[in-house]
Amino acid sequence: MPSSSAKAAVSAACVFCKIVKGEIPSHKLLETSRSLAFLDVNPLSKGHALVVPKYHAEFLHQVPDDYLADALPVLKRVSLALGASAYNVLQNNGKLARKSLLFALCILFGCASSEFHVPTSTAFLELSDQAVPHVHFHIIPKTAPTDGLGIGWNAQDTDHARLRAIAEELQQKLRDM
Repeated sequence: MPSSSAKAAVSAACVFCKIVKGEIPSHKLLETSRSLAFLDVNPLSKGHALVVPKYHAEFLHQVPDDYLADALPVLKRVSLALGASAYNVLQNNGKLARKSLLFALCILFGCASSEFHVPTSTAFLELSDQAVPHVHFHIIPKTAPTDGLGIGWNAQDTDHARLRAIAEELQQKLRDM
């Protein structure tokens, strides 16, 4: 993983890299040397904000640790400034994760819901490919049952033997890193 001395990666085609560089205007909330927080232009609720590391990577595991260490305090400060008694922090990795979230929202609200802005299942699939391929965190205030983020949680049955095997496998991988 690149260290803090590595030159920050940027992508000329990335919308968030352009916002970070000031080439596209945004409603900035907070900026550090490694992170930028700004309001989402398609908010799910009042104050819906994004925190973007100033390092271009599509997946969380590709972002250097010092950029990630900077992002969480920024998330915390923006969350406190929002003053919401409840909020979601969301971060997707890859198109499949985004499609899964959008599919859950489509099931919950209906693909033709005016609140969800997805008129058909075909549009849902097109929308799922519009995610910005730059790691970012959403802070979504939840001030009422009908605003903010709403998703399903498809919990699997508990199988402790399977969980133990998964934990052992992951522990070994973590020791080997």
